[in-house]
Amino acid sequence: MKRIIKESLYLFLLFFFFHFMPDGVRAQAQEKIRLIIRGDDIGSSHAANLGCIESYRNGIMRTVEVMVPCPWFPEAVKLLRENPGLDVGVHLTITSEWSNYKWRPLTCVPSLVDSLGYFFPMIWPNPNFPAGSAIREHNWKLEDIEREWRAQIETAKRLIPQVSHISCHMGCSDIAPEVRELYKRLAKEYGLEINPADYGVKALRGWGEEKDFSKRLAIFLKALENLTPGTWLFVDHPALNQPEMETIGHPGYEDVGKDRDMVVKIFTHPDVKKMISKKGIELAGYNSLK
Repeated sequence: MKRIIKESLYLFLLFFFFHFMPDGVRAQAQEKIRLIIRGDDIGSSHAANLGCIESYRNGIMRTVEVMVPCPWFPEAVKLLRENPGLDVGVHLTITSEWSNYKWRPLTCVPSLVDSLGYFFPMIWPNPNFPAGSAIREHNWKLEDIEREWRAQIETAKRLIPQVSHISCHMGCSDIAPEVRELYKRLAKEYGLEINPADYGVKALRGWGEEKDFSKRLAIFLKALENLTPGTWLFVDHPALNQPEMETIGHPGYEDVGKDRDMVVKIFTHPDVKKMISKKGIELAGYNSLK
């Protein structure tokens, strides 16, 4: 009888303590919600550089992917070295998708470039582009991809101390199974093997094709509110809507500046930060997965 009374008292006290404890303490007592906000394409433009750093310093982004072959890579290096807490991935790049603005590889890789020496715009054929605009339409060589990827990885590692992983611009590792195997091999060889799926990370759905800012914000806030314990990942492309961005676009995606500026505004929005705090969400980078 005494034992039953003791157990009942213990359960009552446990319930009382948990129910009336402060919100912050209760959040720590439960399994945490962790959120990785990843911003892609730093280095691709000055506007992207500024948007990514703004999204980190004054927002919720904790991981950024750097494009080494792009013209604004040197500035990205400077900014990343000034912000050592920002986790960095090497965004392996073998395409140059914009119509009026291009970049070339770091190495001599004839099977990956067009007649002007620029990367092809697309990985797979795209109805918005002329025939021959995709790498898959050409006789690409695995050794060329390996040579270029090694150069990009080694350059980033040499210049950016906090590089922790690799990722792929426009899904370029999925060209073929042998390219996927190369990607995995290089990640392991260079000590950059952090695949979120291996750690049970789940994708956070964003705002899809929604163009209106207020609706985007509402959708994102609702998604944050509905997060359950575990680790979640959300990926988008922050950039400021500066005159520079008027030159950046391609058939089927012309409003790039406006679209990516909204990403910065959402990542830094006071209501988003309030929701993160209210839910007790821990913001993390890829580097925290290990």
